[in-house]
Amino acid sequence: MKKLSTAVLGILAVAFLGGCEKSANKNFILATGGTSGTYYPFGGAIANIWNTNVDGMNVTAQATGASAENLRLISKGEAEFAIVQNDVMDYAYNGSDMFETPLGNLATIGTLYPEVVHIAASKNSGITSVRDLKGKRVSVGDAGSGVEFNAKQILEGYGLSFSDIQKANLSFKESAEAIQNGTLDACFVTNGVPNSALQELAFTAGLSLIAVDGEEADKICAEHGFYTKTVIPAGTYSGSDVDTPALAVKATLAVSAKLDEQTVYDMTKALFEHLDSLGTAHAKGKEVSAEMAVTGVSVPFHPGAKKYFSEKGL
Repeated sequence: MKKLSTAVLGILAVAFLGGCEKSANKNFILATGGTSGTYYPFGGAIANIWNTNVDGMNVTAQATGASAENLRLISKGEAEFAIVQNDVMDYAYNGSDMFETPLGNLATIGTLYPEVVHIAASKNSGITSVRDLKGKRVSVGDAGSGVEFNAKQILEGYGLSFSDIQKANLSFKESAEAIQNGTLDACFVTNGVPNSALQELAFTAGLSLIAVDGEEADKICAEHGFYTKTVIPAGTYSGSDVDTPALAVKATLAVSAKLDEQTVYDMTKALFEHLDSLGTAHAKGKEVSAEMAVTGVSVPFHPGAKKYFSEKGL
């Protein structure tokens, strides 16, 4: 009986410890984007780094409708992490533009890679500057999209508004096709470099990239803190043989403000200390760095992320 009791206690102890171990697991959702876009596979690569390098971590990358939906998921507690555009996150946090009221429960881990605001025009449109868009047929992205707000803000930086252009709301692919067939003069495209629709347009019909620089770029960045200055390198698109100054928003890793500091610290540290793995898993991972992750941030850092970056002297 004594031996049996000891055995039973042993089994119970193992079961108890196993139950404790199971309950200690952290099951989180990382909201991304559509399965054909960049956010979904990139989010999968981030989730894999966390699951591999943080004890008890189980993060699932979930396909979604991207930035605006992702921020609402975090706010409602239906996701703990998300990849979003930092400008859309700014609107959500402040209750502006596409968000009628501020969303709560939002914090930043860091920015990831630039999503450049391309302004592309047809070769025969005569457009060489943003001001030349006045009176032209211009697509500003889907209605209510982040691209539409990028276009609005950049036009305003040059003293223009949507009433000064013949505005169209087309997808990237539709915009490129319309420029090629002559029914559109120019378009705004906010995307990682290179954009496939613009690559095809440049190869088949040619395009002109329009610069955003000088005092106007300074003004736009000062007014909207989520923009950073960047360059579309020469040769990115067929026929573009000079660097083109541009503005970029940044793909950003958002987090629930309700998560505890230690968990977010551990996950921030794991991600930014395994960027070689991220770069191997996805090309955009090569553009991520701890130094750049603290730029373009207009929504407060989570204390756990802030602790990590502070330790790095950033």
